[in-house]
Amino acid sequence: MKTTIVHDYLTQRGGAERVVLEMARAYSSDVVLTSVYDPERTYPQFSDMQVSTLPLNRVPLLRQDPRLALPFLSDSFSHHRITDADLVLVSSSGFAHQVTADAPKIVYCHNPPRWLHQTADYLKGSGPLVKLAIAMLRPHLTTLDRRGALSADGYIANSRNVANRIRRVYGIEAQVVHPPRGLEPFGPEEPVPGLDAGFLVTVGRARGYKRTDLLMSAVAGMPDQRLVVVGGRSDEPWPDNIVQLTNVSDAQLRWLYKNAAGLLACSWEDFGLTPVEAFGFGTPVGAIQEGGYLETCVDGLTGTWLDATTDDSLRASIRRLLSGTWDRAAIRRHGAQWSPAAFHRQLIGTVDDVLGHRSATKAA
Repeated sequence: MKTTIVHDYLTQRGGAERVVLEMARAYSSDVVLTSVYDPERTYPQFSDMQVSTLPLNRVPLLRQDPRLALPFLSDSFSHHRITDADLVLVSSSGFAHQVTADAPKIVYCHNPPRWLHQTADYLKGSGPLVKLAIAMLRPHLTTLDRRGALSADGYIANSRNVANRIRRVYGIEAQVVHPPRGLEPFGPEEPVPGLDAGFLVTVGRARGYKRTDLLMSAVAGMPDQRLVVVGGRSDEPWPDNIVQLTNVSDAQLRWLYKNAAGLLACSWEDFGLTPVEAFGFGTPVGAIQEGGYLETCVDGLTGTWLDATTDDSLRASIRRLLSGTWDRAAIRRHGAQWSPAAFHRQLIGTVDDVLGHRSATKAA
């Protein structure tokens, strides 16, 4: 079965991009369609695949920041028809689900577009011009978004949390398949210069809903601790116990997970890959008791819940994490359910169910 994988854009190294790679492995496919593609800024494995792009890719500025293409992405995907596939498997939290296909189209949804359906969270920290632009575009883009969702033959959600949103936003019942941990614990490791084991780590891009600033503010007031922030950089001055890293390799990220005293996860996540990645290394996790973390973290087994109500409450809950005695082998066993092999089996089985239901409905 010839399978084409579709993704919103390939210009960053994030959890969704790791999922795309595993979707391709599950179906032995190397055919990927995306809007814009920057090989230098995403995972190098995509360079070994047949990545095709939409015409927007010809604009260098859009490859640098695909969000600038917001007014055009819906039309670009909906006007592109895939004619040479037996199955189209879409990875989307934005526009990719609007692609047109002759073959069955199944959407693996990381979240309905956050800027349309969780606007306040997405725009946290954005300037007035960005907020005005979203407000003006939102009615039209919401119509196109829903039309694209209803054109799919089936929806798969990355969590119960997202399945509930899909039901609320589109009226679609989605089956749930958790994504795999994107980073396997077995592989090359590379120490990060200037760091000794025992630090705290948080991983996430610089987006308002990631709430990295809350963690930085809390740990800045804990001079005996060091927080390593991976993936985002703030222009504000921070004390020396806040270390900000960008362009971290997988080998360095393995070393960070393995040598951290704990991972901190404070963002409003639909699923949240970083805790399950940390579990693979036996690293305890402090996470807020919200969103996808409720489906993966177990208080007292994998770590503890964070209370992000105030800086003081957050510091106190971080202290609880650091003072706990954690069974790292038990954490690793808990994390095994998010291995790539488990994801492949669950994804293929769920897609087969959707295709079988589709065939039965047509026959009826």
